[in-house]
Amino acid sequence: MKITEIEIYKLNIPLHQPFVISIGKYDSATNILIKIKTDTDFIGYGECSPLVNLVGETQETEFELAKNFAFVLKGKNPLELEDRLADLEKAIPGNYTIKSAFDMALYDLASKNAGVPLYKFLGGSNNRDIYTDMTVSIDTPEKMASDALKFKNDGFPSIKLKLGSGYPEDVKRVEAVRNAIGYDIPLRIDANQGWDTVTAIKTLNALDKFDIDHCEEPVAKWNNKALKTVRDASPIAIMADESVFDHRDAFRVVAMEACDYINIKLSKSGGINTALKIVAIAESAGIKTQVGCMLESRLGLTALTHLVASRNNIIHFDIDSSLMHSEDPVIGGIKYVGNGKWILPETVGLGAEIDLAFLDKMEKAIV
Repeated sequence: MKITEIEIYKLNIPLHQPFVISIGKYDSATNILIKIKTDTDFIGYGECSPLVNLVGETQETEFELAKNFAFVLKGKNPLELEDRLADLEKAIPGNYTIKSAFDMALYDLASKNAGVPLYKFLGGSNNRDIYTDMTVSIDTPEKMASDALKFKNDGFPSIKLKLGSGYPEDVKRVEAVRNAIGYDIPLRIDANQGWDTVTAIKTLNALDKFDIDHCEEPVAKWNNKALKTVRDASPIAIMADESVFDHRDAFRVVAMEACDYINIKLSKSGGINTALKIVAIAESAGIKTQVGCMLESRLGLTALTHLVASRNNIIHFDIDSSLMHSEDPVIGGIKYVGNGKWILPETVGLGAEIDLAFLDKMEKAIV
């Protein structure tokens, strides 16, 4: 099999309402779609979602870099996965987000060529019930409580709160939410690096009485020593997110005993290949993992769900970004059936693509 052409699209999807975290506000998903065509009938689809404040990449930089990657890959065999991913690494360091879209498309092709769903190609089984939490953006305590109650009434089995302003504001937010939703539903929090060490410890100890499952990335992603300090002093379990982009980061935080969980995002890690390595490192250290998302459509979330079905060490699921979109241009893929539940179909490969009529409205480049 040879790669004959690669199409690159700016995939813009409006959100129902702004998505606000401690380091940024987003009004729409500004993603990239990759279509890898071959000299067979198979086409590979991949998507990534750059949140510039988190990954340092934008839709514009990724669009241009994707053209370079397309020239690197064109004419080569996409089934030689390790070699093709190595080609991207040699072309330019970092830039994990755009690499993840190519990684996804290559895995789509490989599993289509094998004639099996992606999860089965990865050695998994589609026998798990997969329920996502639902994320509440940073806002006033009253607004966050109202949003959380709505999500509980919509049937979501757990709620995730974005925090990061500091003490005592974040404590007031969590207290308001707990008063609204009660204690019969799991509550998780994510500071997105918003606290310093002292603030994190003070805030987490104040939040202990509100029965929190875990806290994601309390301090700056580069400060693994602070992450370890917070973990040792916190009554709430700590999840590493932005501090773990790739498997080398995972090895570092695991060796330091700096976290209780690791959160894996395809658009952060560089794709499925590295995500599998992160899961393996976490599992070898006795650490469970979560999958999370940026602002991907159902196409990207379908790949994420295949990953979940392939590895039992992934126990928490934050697969909610497409539920924030005001449009759904995806054909096939995972199906949302309510109450937070996703169904993964038995379709060969990734099993998802973007409607051509929708893509016709997007800016594109062909290599």
